[in-house]
Amino acid sequence: MDAVVVKIDSKSNLETPQMSTIADSNVPTHPRSKRFGLFVCLMAALAGLLFGLDIGVISGALPFIAKHFVLNDRAQEWIVSSMMVGAAIGALGAGWLSWRLGRRHSLVLAAVLFIVGSLWSGFAGSPEHLIGARLLLGLAVGMASFTAPLYLSEVAPRQVRGAMISTYQLMITVGILAAFLSNIGLSYVADWRWMLGVIAIPAAFFLVGVLALPDSPRWLLQRNRGAEARAVLQRLYANPADVQAELDQVNEDNTRPQQGWSLLRKNSNFRRSVALGVVLQIFQQLTGINVVMYYAPRIFELAGFATHEQQLWATVIVGLVNVVATFGAIAFVDRWGRKPILYAGCAVMAVGMCALGFLLHAGVAGLTAQVFAVASLLLFIAGFAMSAGPLVWILCSEIQPQLGRDFGIAVSTLVNWVANMAVAATFLSLLSTVGEANTFVLYAILNVIFGIVVFFYVPETRGVSLEKLGSNLMAGKRLRDLGKLN
Repeated sequence: MDAVVVKIDSKSNLETPQMSTIADSNVPTHPRSKRFGLFVCLMAALAGLLFGLDIGVISGALPFIAKHFVLNDRAQEWIVSSMMVGAAIGALGAGWLSWRLGRRHSLVLAAVLFIVGSLWSGFAGSPEHLIGARLLLGLAVGMASFTAPLYLSEVAPRQVRGAMISTYQLMITVGILAAFLSNIGLSYVADWRWMLGVIAIPAAFFLVGVLALPDSPRWLLQRNRGAEARAVLQRLYANPADVQAELDQVNEDNTRPQQGWSLLRKNSNFRRSVALGVVLQIFQQLTGINVVMYYAPRIFELAGFATHEQQLWATVIVGLVNVVATFGAIAFVDRWGRKPILYAGCAVMAVGMCALGFLLHAGVAGLTAQVFAVASLLLFIAGFAMSAGPLVWILCSEIQPQLGRDFGIAVSTLVNWVANMAVAATFLSLLSTVGEANTFVLYAILNVIFGIVVFFYVPETRGVSLEKLGSNLMAGKRLRDLGKLN
């Protein structure tokens, strides 16, 4: 879940305080600059809200869709996973589109696809039409998951860049919660068409807002449009010295051309960092998070919640915990470090899934057992939201060297959506083949394996500059040692 791509430039705020030369004056001090910067960042982050809405809405609508079209489990899996197919394609093409069209125009295209896909979903006359509509929505989600954080990293003032990118992550969880609440309101009229189609309304607001956004200064400079880049920066920064400093920094970064396939072919060290990014994204999905997000009502039905209204209210609690726990990740990731939080998250997720599996094996009968089942699921959600959810995306950006960062992030994003699709397309089949309890125990085991992978291969990157991480990688150091300063 929570497909977020973070692009960080080589002089980002991940450097140690001793190495950083960024002055506090880089934060816009003029009220007009602050308002404009806030507007730019919030509009781009709204892509995360739409992303979350499309993830969350299907869980409430699916039971009504299945009843309306008389669908078996396999057909339901296709409806859910079709969006991931589109997202994988969208993420694969987003890098080229954002380079050719620019970040802003790519977001405009994503907004249009959100609107068309949502309306098509609401008016779908057959399961095939619904799958086609969700494929289109997936294209929008895939494009947004690459382009919005990239745009934010290039436009947000340097001193608040991390917070603004984290806002995108937070907006995804808010969108999921909003979808769960919307599902409850519309469940009383059993109208799945409104559940799916109503997303066109925030998508339209997003389109209007994105049309008012400026192009990325970095992209403009890459196109030799320096005067336009300066004009954008003048609106973002009140101090002319800050404008010039930012222009100098962007020009310096642009002197290092990106490499992709060529670097992958000729450099085994780069292949190691790409491989680690791929493994991290696969394990993020194997935690089982999107099983919960896509099939939450079905899981609560297994836990003994008889009515659909009860299942949806329980799902809302899941969304609320997801939002609150994400604040924990934002607060502690730069204090405690990446690996300690991932260890804790993997342990918590394994315990939550294992407890739910054992409860289902014993039989969830009575209010006490239901409460423990919900608590187990919420424990899992909290563990994911404060660890694997945001940290995998952060690590996937940090471990890639400057020469191949765009390519490495694009590959890991594509793999995330492919793994997402595979998990979503197999969950109901797993329930019917290996059994309900064994399915959740299997996810618990996978979370334990994830923790072992973190121990042996993931570096601690807190407080280490991207230049140092890249030089350690290219020098052939072990992946787990990339964050060591000597």
